[in-house]
Amino acid sequence: MDKLFADIIVDITSEKLDRTFQYRIPEHLREVLRPGMQVNIPFGNGSRRLRGYVLQITDCPSYEIEKMKEILSVAEEGNTIEARLISLAAWMREEYGGTMIQALKTVLPVKQKMKQKEERWITLNISEEEAQEKREEYKRKHYVAKLRILEAVLEEKELSTSLAANKLHVTSGVWKSMEEQGIFRIQSRKVYRNPVSASRQEQGQVVLTADQRRISQDILKGWNQNDSRPCLIRGVTGSGKTQVYMELMEQVIQQGKQAILLIPEIALTYQTVLRFYHRFGDKVSVLHSRLSMGERSDQFERAKRGEIQIMIGPRSALFTPFPRLGLIVMDEEHETSYQSETTPCYHARETAIARANLENAYLIMGSATPSVDAYYQAKQGAYRLFEMDQRYENRQMAAVTTIDLREELREGNRSILSKTLQEKIEDRLNKKEQIMLFLNRRGYAGFLSCRSCGEVMKCPHCDVSLSLHRHGRMVCHYCGYETKQPQGCPKCGSPYIGGFRAGTQQIEDLVKKRFPQARVLRMDLDTTKRKESHSEILSAFANQEADILIGTQMIVKGHDFPGVTLVGILAADLSLNVSDYRAGERTFQLLTQAVGRAGRGEKPGEAVIQTYQPEHYSIQAAIRQDYPGFYEEEIGYRQLLAYPPAAHLFAVRGSSMDEKLLAMGMDYIRKFLKKADAGQKLLIIGPADEPVAKVADMYRKVLYVKQKDHEYLLRIKNQLERYIEINSGFKNIRIQFDFNH
Repeated sequence: MDKLFADIIVDITSEKLDRTFQYRIPEHLREVLRPGMQVNIPFGNGSRRLRGYVLQITDCPSYEIEKMKEILSVAEEGNTIEARLISLAAWMREEYGGTMIQALKTVLPVKQKMKQKEERWITLNISEEEAQEKREEYKRKHYVAKLRILEAVLEEKELSTSLAANKLHVTSGVWKSMEEQGIFRIQSRKVYRNPVSASRQEQGQVVLTADQRRISQDILKGWNQNDSRPCLIRGVTGSGKTQVYMELMEQVIQQGKQAILLIPEIALTYQTVLRFYHRFGDKVSVLHSRLSMGERSDQFERAKRGEIQIMIGPRSALFTPFPRLGLIVMDEEHETSYQSETTPCYHARETAIARANLENAYLIMGSATPSVDAYYQAKQGAYRLFEMDQRYENRQMAAVTTIDLREELREGNRSILSKTLQEKIEDRLNKKEQIMLFLNRRGYAGFLSCRSCGEVMKCPHCDVSLSLHRHGRMVCHYCGYETKQPQGCPKCGSPYIGGFRAGTQQIEDLVKKRFPQARVLRMDLDTTKRKESHSEILSAFANQEADILIGTQMIVKGHDFPGVTLVGILAADLSLNVSDYRAGERTFQLLTQAVGRAGRGEKPGEAVIQTYQPEHYSIQAAIRQDYPGFYEEEIGYRQLLAYPPAAHLFAVRGSSMDEKLLAMGMDYIRKFLKKADAGQKLLIIGPADEPVAKVADMYRKVLYVKQKDHEYLLRIKNQLERYIEINSGFKNIRIQFDFNH
């Protein structure tokens, strides 16, 4: 019988996570030993008895077997939180590729000695009565920013300056001038602490709506009957999903367990975070991108010691080392930020399911526009599905008008702004109401379309748009198909054919020329390069210092401007033409978000969607806010073309500074896959250039493999990993694996 060996790590708290030691596995432990288990080992010259964690089991010895020591035994308290997290890392390595050390560094925060950050806190320096007088004065004088921050401090008692800047959109000059006037006191504290006040404001008994109560009770009933399937809540925007999350967290905490709330981006959802503070007080902590590795590690230590019961944060919060994890909640489940771009390229949804299984915990996902993958699993019965179609307090969605840009062209209007949108902007400016103009630039990659009939030049093999390259050739980034750029439209013969050229800057110039009386702000990558520029632009707009805000998708996610009554969506179909099978899904989600920005205050809202493809199913569904209708159409296409979730898509991504070496290496991978696939079950596409074929002098190629059987794909992936490991030719090629991304 072949000998087996275990790679063991002794100290998981140090920075030397790469330092592993190999031990022989004794015969009696061969069947029991698993990655993550804590074991007793003889260590060092004196063979002193130490504890270590098994990282991986292998049949390849790393040095002479005669000199290798043997594992003594499995530790009695083997199932520690560290053991479970190492098991999760082993699952991630198996599922997404890469090395065990890469997976481990993702899951375990390394302790580092870091300089503590200082946070500045704003508190009242005057009595509440005086503050209320100031409040009335600010209302009278229309001091919007001062009023907003004063009301926040009155409500919170103390407020961090980072929260004031990021969520209230108030610039530092405002609170500094109020400090000089003696209204505020600003103090610095060294913190590894919560980013908002931990003082709890007791709420009265929370009254749930009939919908919220029904869903909470149904989920709990399933749990009591040992139904541990993940739950998916599809609730229209403003239906009150957050109250359901809090209700279920309350139940879990009462049982002495802990909960994780995953949110896509902490800065955009601070209002949600505050609601959790108000309900749960200092049981809550927050992770965010501004924390250093050392500070993140400190937050995790607090969780491990039981000082907090709820951790809120982006996808990395999933690895909070709660010893008694009971519930994981994944809000806005559809967001692309849940997908990691670095090895291991894990998706938070699948990884959350794996962690919940390891911990015997429950998982809840929520979204107004769930990913097609998640909704498919729910329809198949793998998840439990709950739907909320009524908005909280029965509030109305914005009215939507669709403009066909082909008609505008026929009527002689070549402007990016349709006549209808121009009239509505004029009307809102006269009424002193605010306007947002959203340019849907997502995935803009030089595609070609006909301005007369809207036809987009597509790949005949992949049903994605062809990208226009500088040499006048059109290329498919999925299969490598190439063709010449046509001089006229192949459908209607029109000579009006070309790429979309307008950017936010051109739109800003156009708007200023057409509406000289309007105060205009632009928010895009160019105007937000400085650290404070995001909050400065948003605070100016929130303070009604501008009438029109122009921007890309960064302006339609999570922001709440009660003064906005009109949203104009320019070129709604741009994101339909990116080389991505999820283009329809992304467009529907983005448009639904954009429409939701209008009419969030007391006045009703309206949205104008301008498009060359008004009949496209994703645009029609977004107009109707009809998720089920969109899903039925989209899943039909996915099944027809064998795209996820109807089949699994395994991507092999290669990058190298040597273009010829990369082309040769990717071709060898294609040949190896064909050879390994003896039963010819795989559909192999490519290799082809990535949509961005060169980044920082690194050439990039991708090869796609489709197959319905996930286990079969995993076996192929493992064989390919071994092939790459033993072939020195791949030394200068970086290979990354990706599933269903």
